[in-house]
Amino acid sequence: MKTYLLISAILLTGIQLYSQKAERLDTIFANEHKNVALFFPQPISQGITGASHFVFSHNRERQQYFGLLQAKPGTESNLLVIDAGGSVYSYILKYRKDLSRLNYFIQGTERIGNAKPDRPGSAKKVEPKRNQFDRDTHYQSFGSYLLRKKERIGRVKKRNQGIILSVENIVFNQNELYFVIQIENQSSLDYDVNFLNLSVTTRQKGKKKSMQSLKKDPVFAYKAPTKIKKGHTARLVYVFPKFSLSNDRQVLLELNEAKGERDVVLKISHRFINNPN
Repeated sequence: MKTYLLISAILLTGIQLYSQKAERLDTIFANEHKNVALFFPQPISQGITGASHFVFSHNRERQQYFGLLQAKPGTESNLLVIDAGGSVYSYILKYRKDLSRLNYFIQGTERIGNAKPDRPGSAKKVEPKRNQFDRDTHYQSFGSYLLRKKERIGRVKKRNQGIILSVENIVFNQNELYFVIQIENQSSLDYDVNFLNLSVTTRQKGKKKSMQSLKKDPVFAYKAPTKIKKGHTARLVYVFPKFSLSNDRQVLLELNEAKGERDVVLKISHRFINNPN
């Protein structure tokens, strides 16, 4: 409890209050059986509870707009939250066995002050980090641009029973790799996509050759199809964090059919990965 009081005193130093009147704090109830979600107008920078039997969890590495609250039986406490913009929120916490509310959408008007008051001659304004909405908007915009672009990296394609899988382009942008992928259905049957996975493989040398594979998950998929009708073509974009490959590694792009056997596995040389457009 002493540690909490010290931290609270440091965080609240310099807070600009909207009113000299004492603010009546809202009460939030929680228990150990359900997650109570709190959604804030801006990403959460810090969240501190006054007692250990209340736990407020949020993503500290990648700031997000919501946090989750749980509690064990015990005396009431409080929650202090500071968002990325410096807005300060404070609430009374109480344990309740039966919860009537599981989601709280916090309004900006509920803040009790600001930990970063604007003052003449103060430090320069710091631009907030790009949030997930901004990133998704960028991915969609740039993915749409790449699908309209006619640039190609070469002949990188594989065919199986009328299903043609190809990588048209690999583009580096803002520390990420964009894979422009095309799936063409020249067969007489519709194609239901089970999954389209990308993995990095390493061929082990020696008498007993084996293949080690590490799957990579895209951070964003633009226009990924679930079905390609016969005679139709689907084009999509996968976004991955930047990576490079040694000479003994390659990328495998695996297209798997749901309830079928028309699977296609496309090998992509390390040369294309290390030299994107």
